[in-house]
Amino acid sequence: MADSDGLPGSPPQQNPVRNFFRRIGTIYQSNLDRTTPHSGVRWISTIVLSLAYAVRVFLLQGWYIVTYALGIYLLNMFLAFLTPQVDPALVDDDAEDGPSLPTRANEEFKPFMRRLPEFKFWYSATKAISIAMFCTFFEAFNIPVFWPILVMYFIILFVITMKRQIKHMIKYRYIPFSHGKKKYQGKEDSGKVVSS
Repeated sequence: MADSDGLPGSPPQQNPVRNFFRRIGTIYQSNLDRTTPHSGVRWISTIVLSLAYAVRVFLLQGWYIVTYALGIYLLNMFLAFLTPQVDPALVDDDAEDGPSLPTRANEEFKPFMRRLPEFKFWYSATKAISIAMFCTFFEAFNIPVFWPILVMYFIILFVITMKRQIKHMIKYRYIPFSHGKKKYQGKEDSGKVVSS
């Protein structure tokens, strides 16, 4: 007989720390799964969190590098959110493996599959804002910089990248949003069973 120190034949040990973190992970994932269909509530909570972060940075008058890094990260994710999963500039015209971009002026690319889905965009943005908020509690991240230069540089970067993205959208005729698009519906269910 082997004693319970992990030798063969001994019963498996219950690690309370591992079980605790596994349980926390399960609860976290369950709550995350419950928020999936409520996109409005999710985005409102993220906007409230970002406003709290902005107020904190404004009142503390610091952590501009953290804010700049957060802005660049959110801009990068927003561009991935606006971009199709398959970049039309890199696709062969001969390859017809799935949905393709329009070839005529009156066509529209359907379905629009994003490189970064909305839920992952929200989740990553919320995590990034939370991490930035956490960084404001540590003086080591308060690197002194001349913040107007960072603001100007971010605005220039935003304008240039959005201009390029809009040109890409116009060139390949795709709209990354479904608001205002024609919606198709099937027939109403009459409840009658048709036998053949």
